[in-house]
Amino acid sequence: MTELAYTEPKPKTYHGAKGDWEVVIGMEVHAQVASKSKLFSGASTAFGAEPNSNVSLVDAAMPGMLPVINEFCIEQAVRTGLGLKARINTRSVFDRKNYFYPDLPQGYQISQYKDPLVGEGEVLVDLEPGVARKVRIERIHVEQDAGKSIHDMDPEYSFVDLNRTGVALMEIVSRPDIRGPEEAAEYVRKLRQIMRYLGTCDGNMQEGSLRADVNVSVCQPGAYEKYQATGDFGHLGTRCEIKNMNSMRFIQQAIDYEANRQIAILEDGGKVDQETRLYDPGKGETRSMRSKEEAHDYRYFPDPDLLPLEIEQAWIDGIAATLPELPDDKKARFVNQYGVTEYDASVLTADKVNARFYEDVAKGRDGKQAANWVINELFGRLNKEGHGVEDSPMSASQLGGIIDLIAKGDISGKIAKDLFEIVYAEGGDPAEIVEARGMKQVTDTGAIEKAVDEVLAANPDKVQQAKEKPSMAGWFVGQVMKATGGKANPKAVNELVRKKLGV
Repeated sequence: MTELAYTEPKPKTYHGAKGDWEVVIGMEVHAQVASKSKLFSGASTAFGAEPNSNVSLVDAAMPGMLPVINEFCIEQAVRTGLGLKARINTRSVFDRKNYFYPDLPQGYQISQYKDPLVGEGEVLVDLEPGVARKVRIERIHVEQDAGKSIHDMDPEYSFVDLNRTGVALMEIVSRPDIRGPEEAAEYVRKLRQIMRYLGTCDGNMQEGSLRADVNVSVCQPGAYEKYQATGDFGHLGTRCEIKNMNSMRFIQQAIDYEANRQIAILEDGGKVDQETRLYDPGKGETRSMRSKEEAHDYRYFPDPDLLPLEIEQAWIDGIAATLPELPDDKKARFVNQYGVTEYDASVLTADKVNARFYEDVAKGRDGKQAANWVINELFGRLNKEGHGVEDSPMSASQLGGIIDLIAKGDISGKIAKDLFEIVYAEGGDPAEIVEARGMKQVTDTGAIEKAVDEVLAANPDKVQQAKEKPSMAGWFVGQVMKATGGKANPKAVNELVRKKLGV
C-alpha cells in the first residue's frame, strides 16, 4: 500500500513572562476490551446493568476464588497491538499491583509491568492534510479495571458499584512524543478510530470505555531535541499526571491550563512537584490529587495464581491474517484509487461504516463526484440532524442512482439537488421519480433554441450590452433556465446563447 507523504508539525509554543516554552506530553490510554465477559471471570461486561449485578465470586475476591484468563481478551489485545504495528511478546507476565481503594475488593490489581503482552509500536496522528506526528507506543499491557465509587447519592455515605471490577483493559502507553494539546486530542481520536476498525474497543468515552491519563511537562525550546539525542528524560522537566480524562475537549483544556501553571511556577523561581492531578471542567483548572507514585510504591510482584502467559507465533500470525484494512491504508487507497483529496479521504475513512457507504456509492462511478455528494450533501444533512450514516434514510444505491442520472444527462446538478431532497424525505427509485414527476432535463436542441430565441427577442437592449460585454451572457443563460423550469441542459443553453450573441 502506498503511504501518503507528510511533514511533522512544529511544537506548540507558550509565551511566558520571561521567555518561550514548549510542552511535552505522554499519554496512558485505558481502553476497555470489547468482550462480553471479564478478564478473569465469566461475569457480564454489559453497560448500564443494575449496580453490583455483574459480579462473580472472583470479582468480589471471595476466599479461594482463582482467576482464569479469558483467551478472547488476550486475542483482542494482540489484535490491537498488531493494528498499532507493535511487537507482540510471546511470553508475558501478570503482576499484582498493590494498593488500597474501596472499589478494589482484592486490595490489588492484576496488571502487567516489566513483561507486557505488547511491546513497542507506533501511530500516525493526522493534524491536517500532509501534516502528521508519528507517536511511538512504548507498550500495551492488559489489566483488570477497578469498580466505581459514587459520592453524590448521599450526604454522609459513599456507595460502591463493582460491575466494572475485573473488566479487561488495555493500557496503551505512549512515549513523550506529543507536542501540543490539539495533538493529544487527535492522538486519542486516532487510537479510538483504529480500535473501532479492529473491533477491539467501542471507544465510547461517555460510558468509560476509553479514558486517558495525560502526563504534562514544560521545557525550553531545544530541550526536547536533546532528549531525543540522549534519551535523558531530565531534559524534559518534571511531569504531572492528569487522571481519568474522558473528553477530547477537556484533554486540550487541561493541558493548556497545566502547561501555563507549570510555566508560572518555573518563571517565579519555584519547582514543579511531580504529582497526580485532576481536571475540574467547571473551573477550567487542574488541582492536586496526590503525590505521584513510583513503581516501588505498588510493590509489583508476579501473581502467584497465574502462570506466565505463553502464546505461539502461529496463533499471532493467524490473528494478523484476519486484520481489516486500517484507516491509514484505506485513506491512501481512496486517494490513489478514487482520486479524492487527502482531506476528503480523511472524512470518508473516519469510520468504517462511512467508508463502506462511500465505496458502495463510488463503485463504477466518478470517485470525486461521489465524494462530493456523500460528504457535502448526505453527511452534511445527517450531521445537521444529529444522525450517523447508519441512520441514513437514503441508501448508497439511491444516491448512486442520482449520480447516474447526472452522468447520463437526464438531470442537471440543480435538478439533482431537488431530487435528493425528494428521495431523502420520501424514498423511492430516483429514475422512476424523475419520469413520474417530469423532472428530466430538456436535451432537445430545438426546444432549447426556441427558448433562447424568445429570451433574446424580449431583451434587445441587453443583447446589445452583452455583445459589448460578453460576461453578460450568463444573465441570458439564467433567464433561459428560468423559462424552462430549470430543465434545460445548462451546457446546451450556454453554447446556444453564446453562439447567437456571437461572443
